[in-house]
Amino acid sequence: MTFSDIFKSSFLESVTEFSPLDVLLGMVVALVVGLFIFVIYKKTFTGVMYSTGFALTLVGLALVTTLVIMAVTSNVVLSLGMVGALSIVRFRAAIKEPMEIVFLFWSIAVGIVIGAGMIPLAVIGSAIIGVVLLLFANRKSRENPYILVLNCADETAEQAALGLVKDAVSRYGVKTKTVSTDGIELTAELRTRNNDTAFVNRIMALPGVSNATLVSYNGEYMS
Repeated sequence: MTFSDIFKSSFLESVTEFSPLDVLLGMVVALVVGLFIFVIYKKTFTGVMYSTGFALTLVGLALVTTLVIMAVTSNVVLSLGMVGALSIVRFRAAIKEPMEIVFLFWSIAVGIVIGAGMIPLAVIGSAIIGVVLLLFANRKSRENPYILVLNCADETAEQAALGLVKDAVSRYGVKTKTVSTDGIELTAELRTRNNDTAFVNRIMALPGVSNATLVSYNGEYMS
C-alpha cells in the first residue's frame, strides 16, 4: 500500500449521511437553549456595564458549536482538519467578570452536547444550571459596602469622626491610616443602616475634618 492509497481509502472518504430534519431540530434546540442562557445572563448580571454583544455571543456560540460538532461527527477527515484549524485560532477578548467564563463554557458545552445528539441532556442540564445561577447570583447583601475616606487635622478630630461613624453605621473597620505633617488620612470600610449616608454631612461639620468622601463598591475591587 502506497502513501496515496492511504488517502484514497474508503475509510477516509466515507461521509456519514445526515438527516436535514435532525440538523434542523438540533439547530432549533440550540437556539432555544442559547436564548435561555441569554436570559439567565441578563437576569444574573451584577456588573456595571451590561454588554449586549457578549450576551448575543452566547447564543451564537451555542449555534456555531452545535454546527461544528455535527460536521465533525459526520466526517473523519473534516474532524482532523477542524482540530488543526481551531488550534491556530487565538481569542484576545478580555473577560471582565469571572461569571462570564461560566456562561462561555455553558454555551460551548450546550453546543457540544446537542451536536452529539444528546438533546435531553442539554435541556435538563441547562435548566438545572439556570436555576442554580438564579438562586445564588441574585442574592444581594442587605447592607451595601462603602469606603469612607477622612482627612483630619489632628487626633482629636479623628476620634470624634470615628465616634460618629460608630454610632451611625452597623459596623466598620479601619483599612488604612496615613499620618503626615498635613494631618491624618483615614480609610475605613463600613456597612450603612438602610442606606443612610447623612452621617457624612455630620462628620464634615466636625471641627478639624477637612474632607469626608464616601464611595460605594461591591466588595471585589479592593482587598
